[in-house]
Amino acid sequence: MTQETAESSLVSFRPLRLSGSQPFTQQQNVYIMIGERTNVAGSPKFARLIKDGKYEDAVRIARQQIENGANVLDVCMDEGMIDGVAAMTRFLQLMASEPEVAKVPVMIDSSKWSVIEAGLKCLQGKGIVNSISLKEGEETFRNHAATILKYGAAVVVMAFDEQGQAASYEDKIRVCERAYKILVDEVGFPPEDIIFDPNILTVATGMDEHNNYAVDYINACRWIKANLPYAKVSGGVSNISFSFRGNDVVREAIHSAFLYHAISAGMDMGIVNAGMLEVYEEIEPELKQLVEDVLLNRRADATERLVEYGETLKGKDKAAVEKKTEEWRNGTVEERLTHALVKGIDTYIEADAEEARQKLGRPLAVIEGPLMDGMGVVGDLFGAGKMFLPQVVKSARVMKKAVAKLTPYMEAEKEARAAAGEVVKAQGKILLATVKGDVHDIGKNIVGVVLACNNYDVIDMGVMVPCEKILERAKAEKADIIGLSGLITPSLDEMVHVAREMERQGFKLPLLIGGATTSRAHTAVKIAPHYSEPVVHIVDASRAVPVTTSLLSDESRTTFVEQHRGEYEAIRKAHAAPKQQTVSLEEARRRRTPIAWREEDIPAPSFTGVRVLEDFPLAKLREFIDWSPFFHAWGLKGVYPRILEHETQGEQARQLFKEGNAMLDQIIEKKLITARGVYGLFTARAVGDDVELYADEKREKVIGRFHFLRQQANKEGNEPCRSLADFIAPKEYGLQDHIGTFAVTSGIGLKELTDSYRAKHDDYNAIMAEALADRLAEAFAECLHKCVRNEWGYGQSENLSTEELIHEKYRGIRPAPGYPACPDHTEKGEIWRLLDATTNAGIVLTESFAMWPGSSISGLYFAHPQSRYFSLGKIERDQVEDYSRRKGWTTAEVERWLGPNLNYDPGR
Repeated sequence: MTQETAESSLVSFRPLRLSGSQPFTQQQNVYIMIGERTNVAGSPKFARLIKDGKYEDAVRIARQQIENGANVLDVCMDEGMIDGVAAMTRFLQLMASEPEVAKVPVMIDSSKWSVIEAGLKCLQGKGIVNSISLKEGEETFRNHAATILKYGAAVVVMAFDEQGQAASYEDKIRVCERAYKILVDEVGFPPEDIIFDPNILTVATGMDEHNNYAVDYINACRWIKANLPYAKVSGGVSNISFSFRGNDVVREAIHSAFLYHAISAGMDMGIVNAGMLEVYEEIEPELKQLVEDVLLNRRADATERLVEYGETLKGKDKAAVEKKTEEWRNGTVEERLTHALVKGIDTYIEADAEEARQKLGRPLAVIEGPLMDGMGVVGDLFGAGKMFLPQVVKSARVMKKAVAKLTPYMEAEKEARAAAGEVVKAQGKILLATVKGDVHDIGKNIVGVVLACNNYDVIDMGVMVPCEKILERAKAEKADIIGLSGLITPSLDEMVHVAREMERQGFKLPLLIGGATTSRAHTAVKIAPHYSEPVVHIVDASRAVPVTTSLLSDESRTTFVEQHRGEYEAIRKAHAAPKQQTVSLEEARRRRTPIAWREEDIPAPSFTGVRVLEDFPLAKLREFIDWSPFFHAWGLKGVYPRILEHETQGEQARQLFKEGNAMLDQIIEKKLITARGVYGLFTARAVGDDVELYADEKREKVIGRFHFLRQQANKEGNEPCRSLADFIAPKEYGLQDHIGTFAVTSGIGLKELTDSYRAKHDDYNAIMAEALADRLAEAFAECLHKCVRNEWGYGQSENLSTEELIHEKYRGIRPAPGYPACPDHTEKGEIWRLLDATTNAGIVLTESFAMWPGSSISGLYFAHPQSRYFSLGKIERDQVEDYSRRKGWTTAEVERWLGPNLNYDPGR
């Protein structure tokens, strides 16, 4: 036995590790999301931009894919009218110059080897090549694989060879083994970087030679896992059931049964419509037997029998279907509790919990028995990608209602339990908090629910929690782990402060870090060095449970911590590598955005000054909602409305959309929350990189000043170095330009609404209300911008649809302090002073310049036709010193607020 074979008998999983400018590590049983809109075949808009040579606009599509949750970007330039090599090279080089895009790994997708090789030359970090196979022979396969290895990429290997597609078990394992030996033994390819697709093919077609396709795939999975150490196995699950298109009941059962057997055999990842996936144990027994007869090829007449049964299902009327839906009520109370938890049904939960208490004798026996068994099923399904966050949160709601029903009985027997030493032992106690100055907590709330569903005792301290209170509570509660959350960039510094205090006070607990502005790189470089215990970045709720389980496990903690420390040390070394190439501030200012200033491009608004919007109609805002981020908040990644028909997530997305709109109906009808806003238009002109605001058109009295920053990245040696100040007419031109400011909220009354839900143990509707309020705030900002463009004159003829408005097809921009073009959150203070936003809109700024209520938006309006969004990127010490002089701050203060944008180490 070789050393590697011996090792593989002990280690069943090596993750696929990828990177852009930041690392990405595959989590076992968690799908990798691949953004496909940077594929000319998958996005007509992307293809058009590439053909027109508008590569910077095409990079924005890549950025949007990342914002929509893509872990990897699929880049394909295979189109007859496109020079694939030139296009791939140009696009990847531009991607590498944009920090927000460059951080994500890339999948180079092409049927032309010349395009793949051109792409590999441009990649930073480690990507994936899609794909290679043996269909052109070993020499070509070997040469291609060696080149991919040289560039350090992973590879998708299709089960094809010179004889064609591998259909039988013998052909699948023959082709995969042959490819694996060439890749590992001859080329030296890391086995964990090999992803095999052994071809899931359709069964029950009526052709005898197809009857063993499922068995062949399942056996191939098992064989690959047993004989090709660390290789990954993937496949398109829906292919298996194509023969029964139109009969969803049968297809659901086929998918569920197939996955049950394939995953048991070692299948790592697959494409499957989760909405067409029944819980394996809940498949109707007769149907399950018929389906498995087909999948496992147990009878010669299996196909005919399933087809015949499937026809009877098609003929059932609505009443019969409804009757079948309630058949679960005929099961034992334990079965009913598990079903209710998995399906999120709370209709009967209190009665069933009481029945179980009477049957089992003690409330604790109900919680430790059927309720925890049911939540175990939920956790397994979520971990396997067969349930989504909305379903898990519904399950938690059912669990909370059951526990609430049982709690009075448990209180009554507490003394007896304590005397007998019988206590409910949770897996661990986890304290969660949004750090001081930050008010955002939807993601934290979802993480808390998921952890609670997996038998963790979760203490959620809420938002704006100071460090001293977090640590005091952790000591008092004897917490096992502390989790910190934050959205705005100042929260990153607060997390560093908490880590330092934990070290100073001698804490020995792991520290979890999460939130939109956090990253693995920042956690490794900025936070972890200040605390000697494990500091782990959590990407989303799906990663929380495996991380906490590993950290609290006596068996796996040491291995996990050692591996984790090694990964973070590698990130720190990579961070210490040469910085981004930049130009001096003087040179950057010479390369300002080239604008030919003309009076006809500078419209005069119909008014200047401040206007207040009280109790803005929510029904009006509904028309402007961008629904895509609503699904993202629930962990469903995709673009509305296409997500409603998504193969994997469509069923759940449609259910979520229906329930969200039902709640929105209630919010509007009953006026459960209130929208308020304030905005202003002011005479302005640019003075260097600042913009001065004046009391009137005479421009004699300065009433305000915004300080902007300028790009210093030296992208291609001649690209403009932009600043928002570039889009306001410079003082020396003598033109009458203007700038706008706004602050809106849809969060008035939201806390009272969510508190009322949580008082009823209903986290699902509490999180739903928060997600809807966030959408209404964004809609308010979009709606108000449209009104302002009309009042400014230049928007009166735009005649855009709601979708075009959401995709910002209009002239002008509305950037916000704290976002890529203007990352300094403190500039919000000037907006608040000009608008008196606290008095006029009821929005308060925290000490970290977060807005409360959290469902609030603020920003600036620019009207020039050449104004555009951009990312500031990295800046140098010369600009920091200049900015500190302009703002009247110390250099250290500027460095604290702009830490993520510094291209140097302030300590050196």
